[in-house]
Amino acid sequence: MVNTKGGRLPKLVISTFCMSAFAILFYVSDASDPTPLQDFCVGINDPNYAVVVNGKLCKNPNDVTVNDFLYKGFNVPGDTNNTQGANATLVDITRFPGVNTQGVAMARVDFGPYGLNTPHLHPRGSEIFAVVEGTLYAGFVTTGYKLYDTILKKGDVIVFPQGLIHFQLNLGKKDALAYASFGSQNPGRVNVADGVFATTPRILDDVLTKGFQVDEIVIEQLRSQFSPENISVNTGRSILKLLSQTF
Repeated sequence: MVNTKGGRLPKLVISTFCMSAFAILFYVSDASDPTPLQDFCVGINDPNYAVVVNGKLCKNPNDVTVNDFLYKGFNVPGDTNNTQGANATLVDITRFPGVNTQGVAMARVDFGPYGLNTPHLHPRGSEIFAVVEGTLYAGFVTTGYKLYDTILKKGDVIVFPQGLIHFQLNLGKKDALAYASFGSQNPGRVNVADGVFATTPRILDDVLTKGFQVDEIVIEQLRSQFSPENISVNTGRSILKLLSQTF
């Protein structure tokens, strides 16, 4: 409405307009994408496809019991009889449906003598790590390649930021134990070495030899330590073959 006498909007209308504009600006500036709970979700416009963002459907509330919110077996040690001498048992959405939509997960990390929880990262969640028994050397690397490392003893707690490479090494002759909590129901885990040398199909030798500044013999030796494939088998992957597929 226009005030015909003064030719101006009434003060009430002006105030209301200003408040509405501020509210719009506030919500726009506060908008952001939700934290991803899976590796990717390819968009599609076909209404016949059901969209599942977190990978799980919801149980009928009428059928839910207290047992849905309980996980038993966290006291069982993981098998450390392996090459690294460590075992991380992650209790996330895949093992414990009760954490669905709760944004939390836990892990029990067992270490044999001098066992190593190999360098890895969690792409979808930060981690808080508490030592229950033993003495560990632990650290993480920033995107600027700065190493933050320290010695952790029983009762010590450290935070590993989301998406950054980190590790823990048992410094003792006895077993060690730690508990980790995550800010995601599905933090995921990418082992650095496996992500380079144990992929299916293999990353081209040309990429790895140039990236690590070593020859193909070294790359094959490293693959043999991490890849389940027989390295003597020729996978037939080459630059020429890949180029031929693009034409």
